[in-house]
Amino acid sequence: MCGIVGYIGRSNAREIIVTGLERLEYRGYDSAGLTVFNDKKNTFDIFKDIGRVSILKETTKQVLSRVGIGHTRWATHGKVTALNAHPHTSSSGRFIIVHNGVIENFQQLKDQYLKLASFKSDTDTEVVAHLIEGFASYMTVENAILTTLKLLHGSYALLIVDQQDPDTIYAAKNKPPLLVGVSEDGVTITSDVLALAGVSKNYHVMEDKTFVVAKKDEVKLYNYDHEALELNWQKVNVDVTQTEKGNFDHFMLKEINEQPGVIRRIISEYFTGYKSNIDSRLLKTIKESERIYILAAGTSMHAGLIGKYFFEKLAGKPVEVHIASEFAYHMPLLVSKPFFILISQSGETADLRACLLKLKQFKYQTLTVTNVITSTLAREADFKLEIFAGPEIAVASTKAYIAQMAVLALIAYELSAKLFDIKMELAKVAQAIENFLFDPTPIKALVEKVFIKEHAFYIGRGMDYALALEGALKLKEISYIHTEGFAAGELKHGTIALIEEGTPVVAIISEEEMNMNTRSNLHEVKSRGAVSIIITMDSLKQKGDDIILDDVYPILAPLLMIVPTQMIAYFAALDRGYDIDKPRNLAKSVTVE
Repeated sequence: MCGIVGYIGRSNAREIIVTGLERLEYRGYDSAGLTVFNDKKNTFDIFKDIGRVSILKETTKQVLSRVGIGHTRWATHGKVTALNAHPHTSSSGRFIIVHNGVIENFQQLKDQYLKLASFKSDTDTEVVAHLIEGFASYMTVENAILTTLKLLHGSYALLIVDQQDPDTIYAAKNKPPLLVGVSEDGVTITSDVLALAGVSKNYHVMEDKTFVVAKKDEVKLYNYDHEALELNWQKVNVDVTQTEKGNFDHFMLKEINEQPGVIRRIISEYFTGYKSNIDSRLLKTIKESERIYILAAGTSMHAGLIGKYFFEKLAGKPVEVHIASEFAYHMPLLVSKPFFILISQSGETADLRACLLKLKQFKYQTLTVTNVITSTLAREADFKLEIFAGPEIAVASTKAYIAQMAVLALIAYELSAKLFDIKMELAKVAQAIENFLFDPTPIKALVEKVFIKEHAFYIGRGMDYALALEGALKLKEISYIHTEGFAAGELKHGTIALIEEGTPVVAIISEEEMNMNTRSNLHEVKSRGAVSIIITMDSLKQKGDDIILDDVYPILAPLLMIVPTQMIAYFAALDRGYDIDKPRNLAKSVTVE
């Protein structure tokens, strides 16, 4: 699901594939594999195993080939095993494929077309290989693949090779990114431009529902009706010497792009198969409490506001969210049996440490949710949970914020009736974020056109109001545009007086019941000269909406909806020429009160 690299040409395919997969490790994965054609045996050999690409690199170091496909997998369907790792084969082994994404109707396809088929893995991917082989028994390979593609519902980036035709790689794409790179030596197909560095000179970005037939000296592009399309080439311009930032100009942009991998790592760390390994004593303690109190500061406090919705909607547990610096010295009246969740990226936040000292005096039960499990807050709390975001260098938090929300969602889910599969739904969120981040050009153009004033607003209702607060904070942190987040319904109660001609107002709309209300509030500000931007999901979109994201499970929408606001902040700061990773007056960890 996380990384794809394929190559056909005159160079060593194994070396290009392994090097490419290493460059895609930042995405997060739990297994890796590749297949390359063995000229001596006249067949494709398959190598795959759980663990890092380095294992694959070692086991294939003597392999020489001119064609192959490779993959790093993050498990969605089936456990983390070598059998479930990619590549996967059809019944006879003729067709071999790798796949990013989720085939949502795989079970229906099994029932309708493949009742007699024998499956080696638990994946949705293997269904695709079986279907292609079935159709290829009475039609051309290209038509067999296209017929299969038309049956698939969901997201996929696919590479396919045929044992009977080792001179061709087939590729298809719907939602997950896929690029075709070319040079004098051959053709490389991958999910990330990083894998093309030093290998390809030019590349084409595949559009949704397009199909590629690649040979060492040619690339043909088709739509799903098998009609030829024009390839649009652009120059590969990747500086691989930026080892710390990869292909990104700033740590913030790198960390925004790492968010899908962070979500996947959180699930892999907190689930063994489909069973959660969150401390049962922690869950029991929270269940027995009368009320949850979430304490945090800044971005972490905004994550806490989303956490409130998770706990109340999923688990039916009442929650209060408090700013740590206020709570430490102005403790409100508490229920007789409270439970406290302290959220801190660094685990060293001074305001929270002051809170924890007071809570320990009363012997209240506490949990620290942090990115640094060895930190003071983690050590001194009764319970601790790591968010597994990895080092976050940019001062403006992005991936740690999403990680905090994801961990809070997992806790709430474990306390709930578990009416949905959170592991699968979080996987879909990760994929939806990747899909959005694949092409940031429209966001950049929008920001350069709209964010030219010194004041801006974010609005929303319910969970979207909490996201509006975080979106506003990001924009003001690094672009220095004075930005406020407001409950959309409160605009008419005073704030609308600040609207001037050209004032940007960003509306976040992820909840169906709030959709028309928030749009009505937008009409109010637009009539007074505001320039509106709407961030919404596909099922709620209307004509003229600006940023439309894939649909995800509604309660988890905040993890996706916040990402456009991060990109807006990034491009606004970039457009103004500011130091994005180190904004003025701010520190990554606030260790003094």
